[in-house]
Amino acid sequence: MTRTDAAAPAAADTRLRVRTVAVDETAPLVPRLDPRHPLLWMRRGEGMIGLGEVLRIETSGPDRVADAAREWRRVTDAADVDDRVGLPGSGLVAFGAIAFADDSAATSVLVVPEIVLGRRDGRAWVTRIELVDEASAAPAPVELPEPAPKRDVPRVRFEPGTMPPEAYTVAVAEAVRRIDDGRYEKVVLAREIVGTLHEGAGLRAALAKLADDYPDTWVFAVDGLIGASPETLVRVDHGTVSARVLAGTASRGADAASDRDQAARLASSHKDLAEHALAVESAVATLGPHTARLDASPEPFTLQLPNLWHLATDLKGTLGDGSSSLDLVRAVHPTAAVAGTPRNLALAAIAELEGFDRGRYAGPVGWVDADGDGEWAIALRCAQVSADGTVRAYAGCGIVHDSVPADELAETDMKFRPIVEAFGAPPPSPPVP
Repeated sequence: MTRTDAAAPAAADTRLRVRTVAVDETAPLVPRLDPRHPLLWMRRGEGMIGLGEVLRIETSGPDRVADAAREWRRVTDAADVDDRVGLPGSGLVAFGAIAFADDSAATSVLVVPEIVLGRRDGRAWVTRIELVDEASAAPAPVELPEPAPKRDVPRVRFEPGTMPPEAYTVAVAEAVRRIDDGRYEKVVLAREIVGTLHEGAGLRAALAKLADDYPDTWVFAVDGLIGASPETLVRVDHGTVSARVLAGTASRGADAASDRDQAARLASSHKDLAEHALAVESAVATLGPHTARLDASPEPFTLQLPNLWHLATDLKGTLGDGSSSLDLVRAVHPTAAVAGTPRNLALAAIAELEGFDRGRYAGPVGWVDADGDGEWAIALRCAQVSADGTVRAYAGCGIVHDSVPADELAETDMKFRPIVEAFGAPPPSPPVP
């Protein structure tokens, strides 16, 4: 395995040989994951898993995305790629996870696996990726692991992290006070919960539960970051660019009638519509300069997930400047949906009021191919699992003028639900004074 970073661009000397062939494969993807080091990108049962690791690009700091894009271009320019499938995700790909903040202690990574098993539009493929100096003249046939039997989800007991519930409500109240003072329009504040993973089964069962319970989200696993995100940050496919903006949240109803009422209230909520408009405006402003045309849904629509409703707007356009998906990730991150408005003032408020390093939470997560195409989501409904078994889960809310601290705290509990249930425990909800 070759490792490179921005300070020592060893990737310039790295040459990869890549072979992709179609296969007749119908078994589910998740049971074939490496339980210790899963690499996964999937929605509605289609996507990719990665096995092993040939190359890792690590970056950090304000230029982390640009540095990763530069190193990735060096790798792809030197690669020998034979792709006989030609679908999004076939050929040479890297799975990626980017830290949220410029000064985060967490590294940003692009991971190139040895084997990729993919499925899309009813077709399946296998890609083998090798270092040229290690590749034989006649590569051995690819042997995929047998699907593992289904196991119970691992048990993790979560406790409040650096930002306990009572501190979160104080921070929200302070953010509202500053918004009322005119310092900024919106700021997204998050909190964390922490637990320990003891089971030897690893993360495969947790990811299987996320995939089963939230099939319409992007279920991902990259370098210990796992989650199920409903929000597409940016997708690039042969010159077409698309994104899905989410902002504004409501709980699901107890029955069909109350569920419809919840969706209707969300769709007409002045507070949620205002928050959503700021997020859409931010996305259009950052994507627009890179497109020849960019269209948005005429009105926000309500997106139904198993545990909540979101206000959503879809964007779709045509690239006008040849940007890669990583170039667009650099342009749009962080969006108003996970930072606030104005961006720089909101980021300063997050650093002051949250009191912890978000790591890769709310950062871009996804994949990029040799042409620069790819799919990237925002790392939401997620947790970072460290080598020592520490599990840090995150949830946040957009704070605007009308925000009520107790309501925002309850919303974070809703957003914790996918991860805590994937790890077999209810979220901690201590009473708020």
